[in-house]
Amino acid sequence: MPNDFHREMQTERAKRLRELQAQLPPVCADYFMAVEQVTSPLTRLSYARDLGIFFQYLCEEVPACRGKTPRDVTPEDIGKVTKKDLERYGRYLSYYVKNEETEDPDAPVTREVTNNEYGIKRKFASLRSFYKYLYSEGLIPGNTAELVSLPKLHERAIIRLDVDEVARILDEAETGRDLPKSSKRFHNATGKRDLALLSIFLGTGIRISECVGLNIDDFDFEQNAFVVTRKGGKDVILYLSDEVADALKAYLEERKQIEALPGHEDAFFLSLQRRRITQRAVENMVKKYAAVAAPLKKKISPHKLRSTFGTNLYRETGDIYLVADVLGHSDVNTTRRHYAAIAEDNRRIAAQKTVLRDDS
Repeated sequence: MPNDFHREMQTERAKRLRELQAQLPPVCADYFMAVEQVTSPLTRLSYARDLGIFFQYLCEEVPACRGKTPRDVTPEDIGKVTKKDLERYGRYLSYYVKNEETEDPDAPVTREVTNNEYGIKRKFASLRSFYKYLYSEGLIPGNTAELVSLPKLHERAIIRLDVDEVARILDEAETGRDLPKSSKRFHNATGKRDLALLSIFLGTGIRISECVGLNIDDFDFEQNAFVVTRKGGKDVILYLSDEVADALKAYLEERKQIEALPGHEDAFFLSLQRRRITQRAVENMVKKYAAVAAPLKKKISPHKLRSTFGTNLYRETGDIYLVADVLGHSDVNTTRRHYAAIAEDNRRIAAQKTVLRDDS
């Protein structure tokens, strides 16, 4: 069963969905109810955010809805949106200004947003799901979203750390030797925790959401094993190398001396504020050490450490199914797309090993 942290996350997402839903047309409430059985709370929350951007676009740019608020848009209005309007929406997504929520309604904050081809395609996937529902319910005369071509995705290189960079990032977390002065003053308090975090990412390939949700009683160091709650709430047992287990045990001894704030007593990884560490804090921590260990690689994140683990495991085993299982990919084709370049590297190396004529 999911632990208390994951139940809290599900509750928080459901609450946030209701808040966003209140800003959307009433028909969206029926839509979210219709897809509830086949989507996770996180997916529905993503749909709500994406639809919020779509309705902002309609009210700003499309004649049929201009001057309305998103809440006032009706299915009849959506039915008047043309294929050209939706194609322009794709261009709109490449750059738009988003209104941010603030406590003071008289002091609005705006933020400039850009989307690459992957972001645009994902938002159109949300839109297509919504249009499919409207059309199936007879609320619009045609499924216009299906007529719009999605952006062509260009293959992205996998950014990951090489063997020397892995060693450097761990060494830096252990010593803090080359950190900037502003970071060095915190290193005595966070060094063991940071080494444990980097080690578990690089040694097991878990997701950042899985990592911050870990509790102390999820670990069994006699077996060098721990339980992680995957997407969808499924619990899976993963195993630790001795090196990773040693880093985690060293931090745990320090962690036991910290009195966590109420509600955070079970959390394995704590922030300096004695709360369960957040995803944003972990992202900033990884970025800090990566800037020293791999200064030419500007976008090293916890997910890139996960890719580093997957790459190393595939290089060592050549077993794409094993990599998919350990990473928690439900579809091995997802794994194959990520690591196809490595297979090509291996085939290129194999070709060079074959000698037809010995010049000597």
